[in-house]
Amino acid sequence: MTGQFLPARGRFNGSGPIAVVDIGSNSVRLVVYERKARTPTMLFNEKVLAGLGRGIAATGRLADESVDLALEAIDRFRALADHIGVKEIYVIATAAARDAKNGPEFVARVEEALGEPVRLLDGNEEAYYSALGVIAGFWKPRGVVGDLGGGSLELVRVAGVKPGKGTTFPLGGLRLQEAAEGKISKAKKIAEECLADYKWPDMPEGERVFYAVGGTWRSLARLHMVQNNYPLHVMHNYEIPAGEAIAFCRSLQEPNLEGVDCADVVSKQRRALVPFGAVVMEQILLSMKAEKVILSAIGVREGLLHEKLPEDIQGLDPVVEAARELAILRARSPEHSEELIEWTDSVFAELGVEETEQEQHLRHSACLLADIGWRAHPDYRGEQSLNIISNAAFVGLEHAGRAYLAAAVFYRHEGLRDGGLSPVIKQLSTDRLRERAKLLGAVLRVASLISASMPGVLLQTSVLADKDMVLLRLPATLSKFDGERLRKRFGQFAKLYGKKGMVAVLPT
Repeated sequence: MTGQFLPARGRFNGSGPIAVVDIGSNSVRLVVYERKARTPTMLFNEKVLAGLGRGIAATGRLADESVDLALEAIDRFRALADHIGVKEIYVIATAAARDAKNGPEFVARVEEALGEPVRLLDGNEEAYYSALGVIAGFWKPRGVVGDLGGGSLELVRVAGVKPGKGTTFPLGGLRLQEAAEGKISKAKKIAEECLADYKWPDMPEGERVFYAVGGTWRSLARLHMVQNNYPLHVMHNYEIPAGEAIAFCRSLQEPNLEGVDCADVVSKQRRALVPFGAVVMEQILLSMKAEKVILSAIGVREGLLHEKLPEDIQGLDPVVEAARELAILRARSPEHSEELIEWTDSVFAELGVEETEQEQHLRHSACLLADIGWRAHPDYRGEQSLNIISNAAFVGLEHAGRAYLAAAVFYRHEGLRDGGLSPVIKQLSTDRLRERAKLLGAVLRVASLISASMPGVLLQTSVLADKDMVLLRLPATLSKFDGERLRKRFGQFAKLYGKKGMVAVLPT
């Protein structure tokens, strides 16, 4: 088909693609998303560390070299957006363009280059959208969001679907480095003085969680992962206990991370800023008496897009919705995937399996993901599904929950033996979730044999439990679906529950 493009079968269209150009104090970035959705998927992502905020503290101006570098990147971003076919572009600028004397001139040149208006966020707006990004990326987060950019730090309380009132501090990595004249000891005093009068919100035990947003803190966390041989290379929802995080931050307070183990995993451009980011994080954790740090891979950009969704879409669980998208793109029958949710609801209710709201949502997500590996060779469907789920760009998902999803779908394809299950998945999960994953995997194995993973049959069947037995009931119209293999799988499932399993065909 010379000169023509085949339509993409593995993408959603509709409202996209859409893009955000984010002009920060350290980086200038283009992110193109597939469409407006509860969990927007990136099509393209590029950043340039232009360092717009460098030197503002001394001169009050954006440096000419940084402006030229940023505008060169923005010209490229415009060309890329046109090539990709972007339908809408949102352009935001933060502290550097906001604070510099020549900021208005720079903004005008950006608008001319992109042909789009620039929204210059003030400190409160920056805090609001950072917090809204965390609300979009986690399931019902409760704690304090901190967004560390090159020019400023924003802190805001989250405890529900709307952020609280934010506060901005002049503690961005570039600004703090310059104000402290590159001296860590002076930076510590500045951070302590800046935060001394901040009134931390009242937070009960269990909610003193610090959600860390920003590239410098992600670099810090990546270094922590490597030093501790953490088995999963997924930044979003990475947790560090507060005491451990404070000690780690102190260990990083060396110029350019000199002498710090594994410092080479941090890019050279970030290496000078990480010690100052560590100073700020240490002071925050001490001041708020934090219990743990959770890293967020999303922030202002995703918060901006989240605000544009209808409220009913905003309130959906991001993990379930991401799993639903994968089912639509990859499963033999997305309708069957939805039937699995209803059928396992009834099975787990009949068995009296107690679930938290979060555990129920994880089970629903696993049902939607159960068949995403069907195109692989049968011997590798479990392994491929496990790898996809382990590394998927899910948000709203704790790492233990990710391990549960991967294990449940692995068991569904590979059987209930633990030998082939990745040690990484075992390490990340909890005993409770491992047991639930195996139970669900066993149920899904039964469902796949009843229905051949196609819709219209499964919901005609039911499971009945009594004191000693679990009964799978088939209507007479499905009598030919009975068989030795089905009975064997159902017996394996019932054994996990401590009962004997039987398949019965109901009389006409």
